[in-house]
Amino acid sequence: MAARNVCGLYTMCIVQDGDNILLMNRPDKLGFPGYIGPGGKVDFPESFTEGAVRELREETGLIVQPEDLIFKGIDEYVVPKTNYRYLVFNYLAKKYTGQLLTDPPEGELRWVNLVDAMELPMQSWFKRRLPLFFEPGTFEISVVWDEDNDSSIEDKLRQLG
Repeated sequence: MAARNVCGLYTMCIVQDGDNILLMNRPDKLGFPGYIGPGGKVDFPESFTEGAVRELREETGLIVQPEDLIFKGIDEYVVPKTNYRYLVFNYLAKKYTGQLLTDPPEGELRWVNLVDAMELPMQSWFKRRLPLFFEPGTFEISVVWDEDNDSSIEDKLRQLG
């Protein structure tokens, strides 16, 4: 009998305010250290947009309406050894209400000029993804990962529409 595939569903939402975007500086102890966009696991049975709205509120204090989210693309990371597929649904928000949390749970929040953002310390996968939020259309990133060698077996980036 074939091994069962397991799928993890996640969201990420970049908030843009004029020429600035909101990033969080995650500490080492939380994993994925450096600057990253808010997001996290989609809880069952919420939709992807509901998950993005909830994660953004929990991590930043900002409130967006699902209909104001702009879908930007999907990242998938597939690990054949464990039959695990990690899917991230990526959104951009240009409308929001609320105030930033003074003591955010996932790391320091910072408005960063879009031009300067790429100079900040961040994970390579996030640095690759970040510019795609601001290009026309949507994107699809598909990576097949070799856990034993900590490297990609296959890596595809497609810009759609």
